[in-house]
Amino acid sequence: MRLERLHSVYFLGIGGIGMSAIGRWFHHRGIPVYGYDRQESPLTLKLAEEGMQINYEDTVENIAPMVKEDPENILVVWTPAIPKDSRQLAYFRENGFALKKRAEVLGMITQSMNTVAVAGTHGKTTTSSIVAHLLKSAGKNMAAFLGGLTQNYGSNFILHEGEGRESPTVVVEADEFDRSFLHLHPNTGIVTSVDPDHLDIYGDAGQMVQGFVDFIGLISRKGRLYIQTGAFNKLQRESLGNVPHVVYGMSEGEVHAENVSAGTLSFKFDYVGPGKRISGLELKVPGFHNVENALAAIAVVDQLGLTEAQIREGLSSFKGVKRRFEFVYQDDKRVYIDDYAHHPEEIRAFLSSVKAMYPQRRLTAIFQPHLFTRTRDFASGFSESLSLADEVVLLDIYPAREEPIPGVHAEMLLPEITAGKKSLQKKENLLDYLKASDPEVLVTLGAGDIDRLVGPIANWIRT
Repeated sequence: MRLERLHSVYFLGIGGIGMSAIGRWFHHRGIPVYGYDRQESPLTLKLAEEGMQINYEDTVENIAPMVKEDPENILVVWTPAIPKDSRQLAYFRENGFALKKRAEVLGMITQSMNTVAVAGTHGKTTTSSIVAHLLKSAGKNMAAFLGGLTQNYGSNFILHEGEGRESPTVVVEADEFDRSFLHLHPNTGIVTSVDPDHLDIYGDAGQMVQGFVDFIGLISRKGRLYIQTGAFNKLQRESLGNVPHVVYGMSEGEVHAENVSAGTLSFKFDYVGPGKRISGLELKVPGFHNVENALAAIAVVDQLGLTEAQIREGLSSFKGVKRRFEFVYQDDKRVYIDDYAHHPEEIRAFLSSVKAMYPQRRLTAIFQPHLFTRTRDFASGFSESLSLADEVVLLDIYPAREEPIPGVHAEMLLPEITAGKKSLQKKENLLDYLKASDPEVLVTLGAGDIDRLVGPIANWIRT
C-alpha cells in the first residue's frame, strides 16, 4: 500500500499518544483522518479542533460513510489496546480493509527518512523530545513522532520544513511494548535503559533484553548507537554486533556530565564528549535522570551538525514534556510536581532528584500503580523506591488493558514501604485527605488516569 495514494485513514484508538501523532502527520499531508476512541479526552478534543472527525461509540453506524464505501484506498490503523470484540474492528476485518498496527505505519512513514530512533524502558520520551526541540530550534528540516505532549509546542507531532534542500531528519520514540520498535529503520539509535518491564509481553527479562538486541541490529551500519552505561553493561559488547556505538552516562562513559548542580528550577552541567566540552549548560527540566537524557540528545545533534551555540540556546529553551517532572504549582510554602513515572527505576530517579532539590522539606508521594502484571512482577521494587518519600499515598491499580489478577492489589505494596507515613486512599477521597495532611512538597506519579486528579489538586493548592 502506497501512503500517498490513500483516500483517508481511520484510527481505532486515535486518542492514544502514539496514534494521535501519526494522525496529525496524515492530517498535515492533507489526507482526511477519522477515528474512534472509547472516551473523550483533552487530546481527542484537540484533534477534533484541528479538523479530524472522531466518534466515541463502538458501533458500525459511527464509521463515516465515505470510509465504508472505499476499502481499497482506506488505511485502518489500530492498537492492541482496542478490545478483541470491538464491533468496528470486526467490521474492518470482515470487509477487506487494510489493517496495520501503529508501529507498522510508523515504519512505513519513516522508511526512506534519516531516522533517529530513541528506545528504552524509561527516558525515551524526554530524550526524543530534546533531540526534536534542538533540531527544530536550530532550523533543521525535521519531523518528530513523540510519546508525550511537549510543553514548547503542545503537541506530540513536531514539524519544521526549512528552506534548505537538506533531507529531513525524523525523530521517533521506539516503543518496546509489543516489540513495536522492530518495525523501524533507524540510522541513529539511542538506548536509554534496559530495565525489565512488559513481562506480560516478553515472558521474562532475558527475552526483553533480546528484543533490544534485535532493535540494535536494525541500526544502519553507517549509523551509530548511543547507549547508556547501565544498558551497555546489561547487553554486553558482543550483543551490539558491528554497530558503531558510543556509551554515555552521568559520570562515566565516552559522553558524560561534569560539574552538575541541582537547583529548584533548573540543573546546570558541563557536557563532555569525544574531543568536545560544552560548559555551563542549563536544563530547565530538573532531575539528574533528565541531565543524562540531555547528554544523549546533545551527542546525537552534535553528530548531525548542530553548533555549540545552537545546542546551548536550544537546551536552555526546552520546557519539557507534559507529565515528565512537570511543575504544576510552586510558591514559598508549597510545591506540586506531576510525573508519568510508573516503573520502580523511574520512581527512584524522580524521587531522588526531588529530595536533592528540597532536602529540608517533607515529601509526599501519591502513586497509582499501572497494570496488575507490572505491580505483581515488581512489587518489592515499587515499595523500595517509594520509600524515598516521607509519606506515601497509594491509589488502586489502574488496569488499562488487563483483567484483575487474584491477590494482586495496591495494598500489597504497603508492608515493605518504610516511609514514616503510608496509606491506601480512594481517588474520590484524596482531596479531603490532602486537606487534612497539608503537604509541603507533593508529587503525583503514575501512567493511568491519575492525570485527571492534577487539575483538582492544583485548584485546591491555589486556593
